[in-house]
Amino acid sequence: MWTLYAAGLNPRAFDVTEAALVHNTHRNPVEFPKMIWATNYTRMVCQVMFTLFFAGCDFAPKAIINGQNIQDYLQSHYINASVHLARRIKEAGDLEDITVIGWESFNEPNHGLVGYQDLTKIPIDQQLQKGTSPTAWQAILTASGRACEIETWELGSMGSYRTGKILVDPKGTSAWLGADYPDTEYGWKRDPGWRLGECIWAQHGVWSPETDELLRPDYFSKTPAGQVIDAGVFCNTYFMDHWKRWAHGVRSMHQNSLLLLQPPVWVIPPVLDEATKGLGRIVYAPHYYDGLTLMSKKWNRFFNVDVLGVLRGRYLSPAFAVKLGETAIRNSMKEQLTAMKQEGLDNIGSTPCLFSEIGIPYDMDDKYAYKTGDYTSQTRASDANHFALEGSLASYTWWNYCALNNHEWGDQWNGEDLSIYGRDDTAPERDDPGRPLLEPYHDSPRGASNTIDSSSIKRTLSNTPMSIERSSTSIGTSTGTRAADAFIRPAPIKISGVTTAYSFNLAQSVFSLAVNAIATAELSPSEIFIPLYHFPRDKLDVVISDGKWAYDTETQILKWWHSGGSQTFKVTGVKRFLQTFEDDTYFDVVKNVGCNII
Repeated sequence: MWTLYAAGLNPRAFDVTEAALVHNTHRNPVEFPKMIWATNYTRMVCQVMFTLFFAGCDFAPKAIINGQNIQDYLQSHYINASVHLARRIKEAGDLEDITVIGWESFNEPNHGLVGYQDLTKIPIDQQLQKGTSPTAWQAILTASGRACEIETWELGSMGSYRTGKILVDPKGTSAWLGADYPDTEYGWKRDPGWRLGECIWAQHGVWSPETDELLRPDYFSKTPAGQVIDAGVFCNTYFMDHWKRWAHGVRSMHQNSLLLLQPPVWVIPPVLDEATKGLGRIVYAPHYYDGLTLMSKKWNRFFNVDVLGVLRGRYLSPAFAVKLGETAIRNSMKEQLTAMKQEGLDNIGSTPCLFSEIGIPYDMDDKYAYKTGDYTSQTRASDANHFALEGSLASYTWWNYCALNNHEWGDQWNGEDLSIYGRDDTAPERDDPGRPLLEPYHDSPRGASNTIDSSSIKRTLSNTPMSIERSSTSIGTSTGTRAADAFIRPAPIKISGVTTAYSFNLAQSVFSLAVNAIATAELSPSEIFIPLYHFPRDKLDVVISDGKWAYDTETQILKWWHSGGSQTFKVTGVKRFLQTFEDDTYFDVVKNVGCNII
């Protein structure tokens, strides 16, 4: 919160000025519009804060606090906080390189106003418009208490569409701290040349508060040296200047740390110079969400859009980016993740790629699943994302697990509801095809060995009765899990060689793996996570191209000893999601999309 006051902003006035729309300050939290928070990137507070943080020296030279430009002041505090935490972790003695192995940079950064060519126009790359959609100039005016007639937009099946205009009138209330604000609470000293009570951009000659005239609509369009700024220039200069300072700060304490580089969302990753590559152990860490599903909170299996392709200019028209049918949608998501991975290799270099956020909303269809226990849509959406991750051979961390999630407030943050766990979720009371019982088959008779292998499987199948008791070794199947069928999945853990392909067919409960293998030693087999949830011991059907295997039900790890060369692995379990992913006919898809056939 202190950073907002340091920038001269008044958080208590954000709602009435629409400088930022957040759940906890909304006049009626129950009616807070879904996913409206994402439009804050193009509202005044975020535009100011990101601009000052990344480019204050160039665009706000009068913003001096404690003898530093606000950019240096904010960045130094951010970096010093990371260094302090790294120091404490090191001093703990048993955390560094054990529990804490890496650090991720600023979460979902943005360029703010940097690169705006005309403050009176919506930038062509601004894909999201929802609710009131002010131009940057209108956002500046309303934040200073002026009334503006602003366009309103809504999110439709094919993107945003205009719905009209509305008068936003703060009635003189300003989102800037007043001139009489006692600027002493945090102990800093603001330079006399930076006046409270007035917009920072007015103080730099961008507009006149006396006449409300915009004087320099292109103020943020170029660097002081005259270089035109676009997303690439911002990412490779302003963003990377900060990232490198942060990375060196972290490494000063944690020498072996992984450094996760997370550029602005959807932006082509920066090109690293040799000195930066020399830091080593850099991981490209983009975020990916299926935007149509996230924003609409619906899983539309009839059509979707290749968002990355549109942003990269791969289509003459966005209409050509439409994907019809669930198969095409799933393949498109896989292709998008594959392309993002390749961009990292092309620009950052031969470094790993970790999608450090990817997930789905669970409150789909106006919370239909919470009323019925039918999580079919969530399961399909989750499986589509995992299909894309597996098909692109991508590493990932799934967003998210929230221990406080409930049906009313979701993840307790701006209406988001992406948690795989919900406190209000219980086991279904009916036999629903979209959500079968979560309890796994019991893995083995009491007192039996925890390990089975290729020689004992026949004996196990013939002598062990099937039970539906809850296993003490089961994971992720307790009350509260949601659409567990899709997120509990097998995966390669350690492979001797290179994984060339792997996938889990949820409908058939079949996991397949292909490896360009190096022959395993007896003490270092390949290891694969095979969850009992889908693959109960009594139903384990393993087919390997070569070698032998053994399965430990306690760890749910299958060890595989194999020769070198091209090797394959396949395991079949119990079908849990009793639906298929077969597409409807073309005409059915077109009918559901609402197109006219001529």
